[in-house]
Amino acid sequence: MMNRIPLPPMKYPLIAILRGLKPEETGSVVGALIEAGFTAIEIPLNSPDPFRSIETAVKMAPGHCLIGAGTVLTTEQVEQLDDVGGRLMVSPNVEPSVIRLAAAKGMVTMPGVFTPTEALAAAAAGASGLKFFPASVLGPSGIGAIRAVLPGDLEIAAVGGVSETNFGDYAKIGVRSFGLGSSLYKPGMSAADVRQRAVATLAAYDAVYGGPR
Repeated sequence: MMNRIPLPPMKYPLIAILRGLKPEETGSVVGALIEAGFTAIEIPLNSPDPFRSIETAVKMAPGHCLIGAGTVLTTEQVEQLDDVGGRLMVSPNVEPSVIRLAAAKGMVTMPGVFTPTEALAAAAAGASGLKFFPASVLGPSGIGAIRAVLPGDLEIAAVGGVSETNFGDYAKIGVRSFGLGSSLYKPGMSAADVRQRAVATLAAYDAVYGGPR
């Protein structure tokens, strides 16, 4: 089993997923999220000119922020992500070569898993944490059952159909980390709207978990 790159300490273990973000929106939208209190930003690679947006976000974000790509499928994309300074690699699947290369480059890796087999394969490849996706299908009970057989030091995040409205359901099984997409950002949304949603999301998180960790 490879050594894992641990997730950096985060006040809020929440990843903002900006699917569809355009490069010209990056500065204002990412700036609004950071101002609100988010420190982890994922720009999926099926967005317009994603590496340009990631590079912009990396350059503008404070050093403690974790900026990177989602929907990473190939080692070539990992190389491109490294070239623009990305430190977060999120994938929808478990491809050991992708996870290993990203880890070798010092990236935090969060592959997508759905089954115990996938989760354990990702752990064996050295994943920093696991993205249970789609969480809305597995539900808290499904994630909780799989979590029981996983290494205790793995970060577990619920992604897909998660918003501030169901943090409480996941809190019951001890999940504190989430990837948040359309509840925070949709293409065309103004930076002011994104900031408003981000502030409301963090307030809801505080209400469920008693404040940031």
